[in-house]
Amino acid sequence: MGREEAFEFLDRTARGIAEMFGSTCETLVHDMGDPSHPILAIYNGHVSGREVGSTLDILGTARELDQNTLVTDLVNLYATTPSGQQVKSSTFHLIGEDYNLALGINFDYSSLVYANRILVDLMSAQADLQSALWRGGESGLGDILDECLAAVGKPVSALNKKDRMKIIALLDQKNAFSYRKSVPFVAKRLQVSRYTVYKYLGELTGEGGEEGG
Repeated sequence: MGREEAFEFLDRTARGIAEMFGSTCETLVHDMGDPSHPILAIYNGHVSGREVGSTLDILGTARELDQNTLVTDLVNLYATTPSGQQVKSSTFHLIGEDYNLALGINFDYSSLVYANRILVDLMSAQADLQSALWRGGESGLGDILDECLAAVGKPVSALNKKDRMKIIALLDQKNAFSYRKSVPFVAKRLQVSRYTVYKYLGELTGEGGEEGG
């Protein structure tokens, strides 16, 4: 396969992927044989604000890549564009005798993050009826939280994000968030904001991951 055939194949693939996944999926073809790795073709370039000829990467920089990156595929990595869009980025190389081309795919999932926050809020309730009628309200929730803190084995002041995530996961498993006003109660006890608790709950429903594309 010659250079023109390789480019035609990657360009066709980039166009097809962009059409299949819609306006939030940016696809492009890089000339990795050029130290500045310029863009030879791009679709849905509004995701990163780039166009044909641009030498910027998805992060908005024009840094020269190391030799290993020039020939190594990068798959499903997390990146943030200069405008703040959150994307999953992959780069796939096609290398021949006289060319080094790469297909870049950048999927902007920013709207899904916001949608997830809304869904978490919509699905949260003040309490389940059984808890409201027969459980000890805030004291019952406090007992559950104490159990979770004991499982982690650290005082609140020494907790890091990983520890807090574990506590939130344990609380969720024990249906603690079905209690009335559970989020503000947990936020106060863990010394974080309510937003942080909702954010951790959102991350538990779908985990996300450097640069590429």
